[in-house]
Amino acid sequence: MEKGKSVVAELAASFSGVQVTPRRKPASTPPAASFYSTMKKARPRKLVSLCIGVLGQHLEDIINDISEFTAFFPPHIKLAIMSVARRRRLLNDDVLVSLVDSSWKILDISGSEVTDVGLATVAHTCSNLWAVDISRCEKISAAAVSEIICHCPSLEILRCGGCPRSEFTARGCVNLLKPKLNTLEEDSWEELEAVDFGSGAQSLRWLVWPKIDDNSKEILALECPRVIVNPKPSLLDLGGSKTPSEALASIPLDHSVVEDIDPKTWAVSAAPRRAAAAPPHPNAPPEIPIAERFRLAYVERDARLAPKRARRERQHRRRAERDYLMNDIDAKSIALASKYLSKG
Repeated sequence: MEKGKSVVAELAASFSGVQVTPRRKPASTPPAASFYSTMKKARPRKLVSLCIGVLGQHLEDIINDISEFTAFFPPHIKLAIMSVARRRRLLNDDVLVSLVDSSWKILDISGSEVTDVGLATVAHTCSNLWAVDISRCEKISAAAVSEIICHCPSLEILRCGGCPRSEFTARGCVNLLKPKLNTLEEDSWEELEAVDFGSGAQSLRWLVWPKIDDNSKEILALECPRVIVNPKPSLLDLGGSKTPSEALASIPLDHSVVEDIDPKTWAVSAAPRRAAAAPPHPNAPPEIPIAERFRLAYVERDARLAPKRARRERQHRRRAERDYLMNDIDAKSIALASKYLSKG
């Protein structure tokens, strides 16, 4: 473990001096993920991507101590590690909270073990979130989505659904997405700037919910006409703006984060981690080893069966004596003689 920590510390030190130039957005949004794979030019991977790939392949070895290294990582490296952890099914509340950074603009926790507690913590930390994917999350409820809507006013893309629990959560969030007026009247319009007169997902533009029910779709169409449900790949939408790739169900939300990382990084099969044992109470008796438990159980069982075993042995002995007297003539004669002599 110490060796793993030293390797991570060296990688973190190498990341600290790396300057990453953001890519320019393409002039047009490609229609599907396949377009990316066919048009992407063959080029060598960046050194940072290779380092993240090595780190991601051994992520389960350091996942319990990841909080000790996060201070060394820049925000984009933390986001890449989180994306790898999600693909390797290692993402939970502890990992997410250890890696979260206030500068993040996208959050993809789809299919993870993150709960309401972890998502609410991210909502309070990352107020600039622009796109969030909670699809296939069985431990996320409408309460956590409410925290995202309340603390992330720039949220424009929301992905949900994909499993029964997430479908139920999405239906419970329909009323949260609708814009509401908290203040219906004021003395002067000049005072409106100082009053929080609205609530709801006021910036939401795209909702990715593949199996949306007709009732929810109708409510959103009537009360949130600006929200586009399940947008299709196109160059321009009805408002004259492009549909971002983050709003397309065919492309993972964090696709651009791990685009340069070797997919073999998350193809490594990781054994499920055991839950960390709770620290023993100071006054609690010491835990008995399992071998000693088996020995004590055997001794207890032997003592419990000892009377029954002794009774069975006496029965066998009497039966053997009776059979001996019945089958041996000399012994039978001696027994009869001793019987008559005792009467005389």
